[in-house]
Amino acid sequence: MANIMPYPLWTDLPYAGERLPPESSVEPSAGTWDTYFLKRSQAGKFETLDGKPVEFDILHPGTIDWYGQLKKVQRVAKNLSEKEAIVARYWGAGPPSKQWAPIVDRLIDTYGVEAPRAGRILGALFAGINDALVVTWYLKYKWLVPRPNQLDDQLATVICTPKHPSYPSGHAAVSGAAETILSYFFPGERRRLRQLAEEDAKSRLYALVHFPVDNEQGLRLGRQIGRIVVEQLEKDRGRDGRAVDTPYRNSRGADIAPPPYEQSFPFDFDQSCSSLLRDETSTESNYSRRKSNPDYPQPKLYLE
Repeated sequence: MANIMPYPLWTDLPYAGERLPPESSVEPSAGTWDTYFLKRSQAGKFETLDGKPVEFDILHPGTIDWYGQLKKVQRVAKNLSEKEAIVARYWGAGPPSKQWAPIVDRLIDTYGVEAPRAGRILGALFAGINDALVVTWYLKYKWLVPRPNQLDDQLATVICTPKHPSYPSGHAAVSGAAETILSYFFPGERRRLRQLAEEDAKSRLYALVHFPVDNEQGLRLGRQIGRIVVEQLEKDRGRDGRAVDTPYRNSRGADIAPPPYEQSFPFDFDQSCSSLLRDETSTESNYSRRKSNPDYPQPKLYLE
């Protein structure tokens, strides 16, 4: 086993532009919530529904060079393109499940899926997303990995930094699970679904709220959970003994967004942050405005 090294904790460092470590957090108990395609053993470990123990396919954070990861984030921040910022804001609008709702809706319409099968596809997808998020939240609060703007207190992000630990990425885990589950039902769209999942995961780096490894490992984790879902679905049989699912193998080339990078379900989310945030109309951050405030703490970079 690789050596486990200490790293700074999410609970110990403020976000860039803030004075104190995070004082509130998003659903810290979500890692204990019920799952649909996984279950908990008496020892609190995760198992498949037939009782097989699950070892999650993800690196321990103590084996990762977080300051090396930070340098990668800083390079992206320095060279961020307008297109990358658009991608970050598109996928970052709302919870991780938001952009997958129009994707599955378009697939159901394109393939003329009838009501019972549409319900089954939607149920499997969103139950799988639930399980991916429960496992992700379990790991986030178990490991408490800090955000990039906690290691670099001058880092202004493209979107508001979520108030929960960084590793692994929830968007990436959701994308990996969604890609895998939808590819089971619509194998003819597998390539396009993989592209979308990888863009969603990468968008969190463009947003500067995640390290690259958060997204890479989150995708792996989500795809593993997606495979567990698919393995359970494949076991289902109707009264006639036949498999319930009949995947749509011939591609119909579904026209799945993005692009364009426009919300299918627009909503005016609150975009105000107390941490450093880039101006949406420029590459500048609100750092200079904050620095001119005499009450703003002088920056110190946590790079040693």
